[in-house]
Amino acid sequence: QVQLVESGGGLVQPGGSLRLSCAAAGSFFSIGGMDWYRQAPGKPREWVATITADISTNYADSVKGRFTISRDNVKNTAYLQMNSLKLEDTAVYYCKAVVKPSPDSRYLEVWGQGTLVTVSL
Repeated sequence: QVQLVESGGGLVQPGGSLRLSCAAAGSFFSIGGMDWYRQAPGKPREWVATITADISTNYADSVKGRFTISRDNVKNTAYLQMNSLKLEDTAVYYCKAVVKPSPDSRYLEVWGQGTLVTVSL
């Protein structure tokens, strides 16, 4: 069974930085693309960033130039470095990964439990 364990959320002032981590735990063959999403109170979940297995990255316009997604395939971990944080970045951040349990299996979509990022004075 594969699980994504998130960490790194917390309280930060505007202009500050945080780094979120998303570690895959359990038994699996490989991990494909990994993504970060966020959900602010009263708003739908929105996509934030993607990093593919080929290390290609994409970002939502709202975070472009401020956030950086990366991954460590040895540690099976994705990261989201968040700089120049704004009040509107406050949300629960979720990671998502596509995982192959075995070489000949189909992909499974796995979500983390979420970690709260609060940007406040």
